[in-house]
Amino acid sequence: MISRASEAPQSKSRIDLAELSLPEIEAALAALGERAFHARQIYQWVYRRGVADLDQMTDLSRPLRTKLQDEFVVGTPRIRSDQTSTDGTRKLVLELADGRQIESVFIPDTPSMTFCVSTQVGCAMSCGFCLTGKMGLVRNLTPGEIAGQVRVLAKATGLLEKPFNIVLMGMGEPLHNYENTMKALRMLHEEHGLSISPRRVTLSTVGIVPGLERLAKEPLMPNLAISLHATTEEQRTALVPPNRKYSLASLLETCRKFPLKKRARITFEYVLLAGLNDSPEDARRLAKLLAGMKAKVNLIPLNAAPGIEFERPSDDRVEHFAQILADRHMTVSVRKSRGRDIRAACGQLIVEGGTKKSAGQQMALLIREGLGP
Repeated sequence: MISRASEAPQSKSRIDLAELSLPEIEAALAALGERAFHARQIYQWVYRRGVADLDQMTDLSRPLRTKLQDEFVVGTPRIRSDQTSTDGTRKLVLELADGRQIESVFIPDTPSMTFCVSTQVGCAMSCGFCLTGKMGLVRNLTPGEIAGQVRVLAKATGLLEKPFNIVLMGMGEPLHNYENTMKALRMLHEEHGLSISPRRVTLSTVGIVPGLERLAKEPLMPNLAISLHATTEEQRTALVPPNRKYSLASLLETCRKFPLKKRARITFEYVLLAGLNDSPEDARRLAKLLAGMKAKVNLIPLNAAPGIEFERPSDDRVEHFAQILADRHMTVSVRKSRGRDIRAACGQLIVEGGTKKSAGQQMALLIREGLGP
């Protein structure tokens, strides 16, 4: 017997233009017998003007807009909440088409305007000091969902026509979602869109060595930040589980071979954990590990939160660690935490709402609120 559901007419599935590069949009229009320049018009509306409604693209004829609406849609993450910190940082919870949620952050005056963007729902890396890692990996974001965060942030902050930086330091590991992340960066770089220079983009990774080797061959290469966090194999494996597969030694060797443009450096991020990796001996080992590299060190005193078993070092301890590096001619900075009062700081991103939550999400939220085991 045929069910009523199977008898019901199926709605036509429309192509999501937000998932397509400009050449792909041109090809999609050509298949409908339309000219390529319309693709450039659409791209400009979506990226430069923040318009996702095809009917509002008024330099397209009315018959063409009607035709396009039958065939296409422009998927855009929906803002579910928008919180502003006392320091001006804004955290947006964005809902995706399947009901999943992610967090994106706007950090003003850093000294440039900066968007912190997610590449996955959750994260599989399980770093011990990061709340996002408590979620586990729910799924990868698509290219359109990654680029869509930038579109939403740029429109919400009034920066569609102004310069801003992007850091891929939100939820997820970018190199664990390599193809989608790189396609999103190419879409954002397109001159008929936001035309974002790779010099304004920083990709942060725990050090997925095969991904780094692929990245080294990319014609469009963002700045590179390595989440190091430890100075011995044993210590790093305890803090960053992927170190079991991609050792500290192999990671640093890959970094030494990484092609850098003139005046460019690799940033090594180092979260300081009281009594664990913040000793003078750790500082001296770190300087030795990075000796001879075009590197700078970004020290990040832990952003403590319920569910994270570590503590933040004292300011004196942080300053002493930084001074040891500086005395050994390392370029070093101490990151000022932004948005801590709205849980928008490094390592604090974790979605709370949405119609769907993985078991890991549910447990992570309980832990953060001090209700879990």
